[in-house]
Amino acid sequence: MSTLTSKWTWLAAGLLASALPAAQAQAGTQASSLQTVRSQAAPISASSYVTVGQFYYGQGNFQRAAVAYGAAVQANPTNPDALLGLARSQTRLGQSAEAIATLGRLTELDPSNISARIALSQAHSLAFRQARLPSAGGVQAGTTSPNLKAALAALDAAERVLPSIPASRRGAEASKIWNERGYVLRFQGDLPGAVHAFQEASRLNPQESVILFNLAETQYAGGDLRAATATLQRAVLAQPRDGINRAYFARLLAEGGNFAVARPQAQLAVQLAPNSAYAAGQRGVVSYLAREPQTARAELERALRLAGGNYPDFSYYLGRLNLDAGDLTRARANFTDAAATGENPEAFYFLGLSLERSGAGVSAEPARAAEAYRRALALRPGYTEASEGLERLNQRP
Repeated sequence: MSTLTSKWTWLAAGLLASALPAAQAQAGTQASSLQTVRSQAAPISASSYVTVGQFYYGQGNFQRAAVAYGAAVQANPTNPDALLGLARSQTRLGQSAEAIATLGRLTELDPSNISARIALSQAHSLAFRQARLPSAGGVQAGTTSPNLKAALAALDAAERVLPSIPASRRGAEASKIWNERGYVLRFQGDLPGAVHAFQEASRLNPQESVILFNLAETQYAGGDLRAATATLQRAVLAQPRDGINRAYFARLLAEGGNFAVARPQAQLAVQLAPNSAYAAGQRGVVSYLAREPQTARAELERALRLAGGNYPDFSYYLGRLNLDAGDLTRARANFTDAAATGENPEAFYFLGLSLERSGAGVSAEPARAAEAYRRALALRPGYTEASEGLERLNQRP
């Protein structure tokens, strides 16, 4: 993406002054911005708007990218680059239904568009994740989710197109399909299938560090720390200046007890990605595991500030720090945030432990503690510590 951004910077800078005055404003809705674009820059071609959309998308400004791509679609409703860019921007903005609708139009216009099929799978996966949020009023089962079935169907359709494209492109396109299939299989809870999918993607595109990262995450989720660490090492070697890969590599090294290597790797990750919540948080986790609470607290708190407080894994470790320090009020808040996904048994267990205890100005809440222990047991049957917590409270599982 960096090559694309630098390539288009000169053109985008000129177009911004004439084509997108509304996108310069900090406030305003996408619809009103689009109306301003249409009224002030009607002669601008769809391809020029697409160029501006590419510029903003490459900068990570998905709201302005959506405005630009939306203007391109208005200028030419059948422009495939405009529709694809708009849908991808909508997905990044969390607008799954809108993205699915946009991609439905594109796949009708261009059934052989593999990128559109993959993007459609991503939009359906997003819809699945949104439906799993506690505030959504009901959690879909991963194996039966209609969104995940639709995501896999989109990938099957993309795979059927492969024989019709030039042989020189098939490997790269197939790797993207396998990579996305790995995501969907993970959401379905099929970790072995997901590992196989990511391995196939990596076989077809062995130097793509994103695929290696996904493979390592899935191997780790399946309990194979050694394989995950080895895979992440390949990702770091493929992209030495990628701070995200290096941060996760440091985390895995620390979990394996190799603090001598994990510490400098985590520090280098932060240097490579100084504004990354992920890099800061993983350095915090490494420091916590290495029993360096001062550095751990500083980096975990910085990660949550950078992420706007939305990082359950880092909230969990910050909660552990606060619990260790006897700060029950903040520990409870951290563990509540960490448990928000409803999928982390440790978060519920330690939430229960913090609620079971009392301290200065904080009373024990045994009923809530028991409920947290039960949630931990529901997620991990046989969770010994959670069962012991219920026994201490004279409660049944």
